Amino acid sequence: MPRLLAGLVDDAAVFPPGSAALPDAVTAHHRHRAGWYADLVGPLLLPASTLPDLPELLAPEATLAVGVIGDVPVGRLEAALAEADPRLTVRQVEAPVAKRGEDPQPGLADLVKLAERLGGTVYAEVPLTFGLMGALDALAEARAGGLPVAAKFRTGGLAAELFPTPVELAAVICACRDRDLPFKLTAGLHHAIRHRDPETGFTHHGFVNVLAATLAATGGAEVDGVAELLAATDPLRVVELARSHREAERPLWVGYGSCSISEPLTDLIRLGLVNGGFEE
Repeated sequence: MPRLLAGLVDDAAVFPPGSAALPDAVTAHHRHRAGWYADLVGPLLLPASTLPDLPELLAPEATLAVGVIGDVPVGRLEAALAEADPRLTVRQVEAPVAKRGEDPQPGLADLVKLAERLGGTVYAEVPLTFGLMGALDALAEARAGGLPVAAKFRTGGLAAELFPTPVELAAVICACRDRDLPFKLTAGLHHAIRHRDPETGFTHHGFVNVLAATLAATGGAEVDGVAELLAATDPLRVVELARSHREAERPLWVGYGSCSISEPLTDLIRLGLVNGGFEE
């Protein structure tokens, strides 16, 4: 697995649209961790509310690296983490700080306080609406002060307005670049190259587009150039940019959650960015 792609895809099997049952997701994740493509796969992402159900699914000697998604209030989230089975290694905690149109600062302040008491990285999911830049400033300030915090953005969903335009996403990537602020993405990144979903009519961002756009941004490109890469539907340019950085560490973009591991892996193989065969 090229270094550029290491840990790119977190295993979000239990989340829509995959919505796998928890026992099936745990079994499949162990299989991914044992596969030849294991270096592509990040932790298993699980809602905080499911943590009490995990012990009975793990063998006595088993361990499991997880990312915990905050589907409960911050106070209960901290309690859920404290009570988690010791066989779990919590690699990261991700939680929304506000709904679209709400001021993100109060929720962000609560999450930063949580980060002060936890060991792993905390990702604040910030809506791409009101108060975005102020929230990024606050995160960057907390990170500069030594806290393991970073940003998370939603790039899709069940409504058209949840899909940022290439210019909007480019502006966010450049804003994170300017603040030296790592970020994660979630939702909508089902395939490598930007495409229109025939069932919904929504145009989805491609994860290789995002990879190329982030490489360009960290190389000094401004919003218009970054947006051009995000908008590309011809794979040639974005794939070549990614290929030229295959053995470099991926800058800024930590990765994204996908309910399927096979889909992104298959796309990477078809585009020639990964060598190998895949068996589900």
